[in-house]
Amino acid sequence: MASAALKQASRIIPLFDRVLIQRVKAPERTASGLFIPEKAQETLNEGLVVAVGPGAAGKEVRPMSLKEGERVLLPPYGGNQVKLGDQEFFLYKEEEILGKLE
Repeated sequence: MASAALKQASRIIPLFDRVLIQRVKAPERTASGLFIPEKAQETLNEGLVVAVGPGAAGKEVRPMSLKEGERVLLPPYGGNQVKLGDQEFFLYKEEEILGKLE
């Protein structure tokens, strides 16, 4: 099911310097196997780049520094939410992304 949503998301091509990101979900269980209630789960500021636009427009197109498949550090708020089926994706401008994770 997740791969079908990623296929649908890959059909979305962000414009200019926008990046389509899927947020990483917090674990639903503890290491010992106990379920964590949704209200107690924290949102992680980490995401996976699904699609990247061509770059910022100006006199010349400035190429993007991000590539599909990279993990990035996101701000706690911001981005435009896009829902495809039961999956949530977010559109961010490249300048809003805080950094890359290795």
